[in-house]
Amino acid sequence: MKKIDEEALAEAYNRALALEKAGDVDAAVNAYRQVLEIDPEDHGGAAVRIAAMGRGETPPKAPDAYVETLFDQHAGSFEDILVEQLGYAVPVMVRQRLQALELGPFKRMLDLGCGTGLTGGTLRDMVDDITGIDLSENMVEIAHEKDLYETLYVAEVEDFLEDNDDEPFDLVTATDVLPYLGALEPLFFGAAENMVAGGIFAFSSETLPPSDGRPYVVGPHQRFLHSEAYIRTRLADTGFEIVEISEINVRMQDGHPSPGHLVIARLRG
Repeated sequence: MKKIDEEALAEAYNRALALEKAGDVDAAVNAYRQVLEIDPEDHGGAAVRIAAMGRGETPPKAPDAYVETLFDQHAGSFEDILVEQLGYAVPVMVRQRLQALELGPFKRMLDLGCGTGLTGGTLRDMVDDITGIDLSENMVEIAHEKDLYETLYVAEVEDFLEDNDDEPFDLVTATDVLPYLGALEPLFFGAAENMVAGGIFAFSSETLPPSDGRPYVVGPHQRFLHSEAYIRTRLADTGFEIVEISEINVRMQDGHPSPGHLVIARLRG
């Protein structure tokens, strides 16, 4: 593998960021393309930044190298930033909805994008056995130290779902995973392939208004937004029926709420 020129990469990336901040979109896009030439794996997420500025094609998902780098860097302060500063409470919302709908207890849970274990910890007393997956090794280490999970893997979610041959799960969660994915077929199909009939799939998304007309876009904060219609269609296509879709605030971003959906779906028998 070709070694990256870190100095040239940092210089190009900082230049691109400065141009983007200054509002010079054309120059910023060109600078981000230079970043991609130096670092094709895209550790800095140049492709999603280009898409967020409304240029180039919307990628099917955020680059693995970018997501891994982002979360590895923030693992130590992740919970403080997410919960205290951004007001993130999706795991608690999942618990509340499962209880209100009288779903559970569960035998085996798969926590996709488990991070430091916020969702696993919140649902721990409702499940016998929890498996967690995350792309960030640093995040998984923190989750491991909490002793919340029976099994933990460092893996990309879609790859894991494709390759996994463990026993199927009766609860699959994906809290704050969709903002890093555009196309949802691999996630939904993969979840279905790893679940028992009648199993519950609970996940959050950030909402793209219906007036936009597209299935998904990269929003201004480099996170994917999905239309409710696209989510509904893809769930139906992959064998799920919707139990409930709730409108939620996923988190605060620059002092503004991020509208989203909390979806509880059941795999048809």
